[in-house]
Amino acid sequence: MIRNAAAFVVGIVTAFGLIWFIELLGHTIYPPPADLDFSDPEAIRPYIATLPVLALLFPMFAWFVGTFAGSLVACYIGEARPILFVGVVGGLVLAATIANLIVIPHPLWFSIISALGIVASAWLALQIAPGPKGLPDDSD
Repeated sequence: MIRNAAAFVVGIVTAFGLIWFIELLGHTIYPPPADLDFSDPEAIRPYIATLPVLALLFPMFAWFVGTFAGSLVACYIGEARPILFVGVVGGLVLAATIANLIVIPHPLWFSIISALGIVASAWLALQIAPGPKGLPDDSD
């Protein structure tokens, strides 16, 4: 039980740590204006609209990599079925991403690809993870 709890914590920290690092790298290459108020969606909207596609790909890539790596790390540490770790880590990243997409306006294509990519990244981690892939049933 302690090992599974640790797996969830380490997986979540891995996911969000990688997301933070990759997004920081993106902000270093494409720095936002110093006077941009990130708490005002109406101020962010025109800024996002002027960003090159490559600048938008950094957070998207961060969410994919974070979901995949965090889920996989949790699966390798934990003793429960991988689908539980993938569901929790991937679900948290997806929930945080949806919250981000609601608060900060993004292009529709970006939002759709981001959500689908997070689900695909979690699914890929599940396919690579050791152990039975499905939920436990009565015969286990």
